Amino acid sequence: MATQPLVTAVAENTHLSTFVALVEKAKLAGKLNSAKDITVFAPTNDAFAKLSKSQLDQFRTNEAQLRRLLNYTVAEKKITPEQLPDGRFTTLEGSTLTTSGSGQSFKVDNTANIVCGDIATENATVYAVDTVLMPPS
Repeated sequence: MATQPLVTAVAENTHLSTFVALVEKAKLAGKLNSAKDITVFAPTNDAFAKLSKSQLDQFRTNEAQLRRLLNYTVAEKKITPEQLPDGRFTTLEGSTLTTSGSGQSFKVDNTANIVCGDIATENATVYAVDTVLMPPS
């Protein structure tokens, strides 16, 4: 994965197939594959399964909302595990997301657990999360 751009690399992970499909639907693959030193908190398929059918359908049919949601999962800089205990990071969506925790247990926005992390791709670092991160209203 370390030699491939972000979306190409995560497309090989079957646990992130919904995330990849939505990125492609939102026409963000090119942007995310070419961005430099970003960090993605990618919701797993199980995270998307927690959404109601109507919530997921709303994102699938409203490209502006989908792009906002997906851009919120992307921090504008590379985030190392050492930065996770008390982090505040600006997202591509323009809001700030937070990280907290210690040891091997970290949360994003006090709602999503990082289930796998510090995965390097050519241009990004990926942390898989168990809950879809929602941008502030």
